[in-house]
Amino acid sequence: MKIKNLALGLLITVFAATSLASSGLEGQAAPDFALKSATGENLRLSEYRGDVVMINFWATWCGPCRQEMPLLDELYTRYERVGFSLLGVNIDDDSRRAMQMIEDLGVSFPVLFDARKEVSELYEVEAMPVTVLVDRDGNVRHVHHGYKPGYEDKYLDQVRSLLRE
Repeated sequence: MKIKNLALGLLITVFAATSLASSGLEGQAAPDFALKSATGENLRLSEYRGDVVMINFWATWCGPCRQEMPLLDELYTRYERVGFSLLGVNIDDDSRRAMQMIEDLGVSFPVLFDARKEVSELYEVEAMPVTVLVDRDGNVRHVHHGYKPGYEDKYLDQVRSLLRE
């Protein structure tokens, strides 16, 4: 019984923390940042103003990240032409593992490296993956914590809605 109560308490704590984290960013201006990309150039979020931007925080050790990345890439290639951008922000200490993973998965969206975790901190990232949707005006509209099969349908609906605005 003690273990069951402890597990329930932990679950409630995790849910409360997740709810607080998402409510803290939604409706706020997305914190601007610049990070080095896999191509070697620095990319800045504010340069994408006017586009709907998905920021996906991920790590090589994260199974759900590996599962969702090809689905995010499909979304990116489908809507890139109509004002949708996707920035994958990797938080690994060693970017070589991340480079290998994006090569293995055939990811085409820009991947940025946040080895010092400064951008992840700005976005209150506490677990992987975290997906943030930013509207054309640069405001955070949706924050998703974790990934389970089917989340991509919600992403698709939200991206389409933001593109129509």
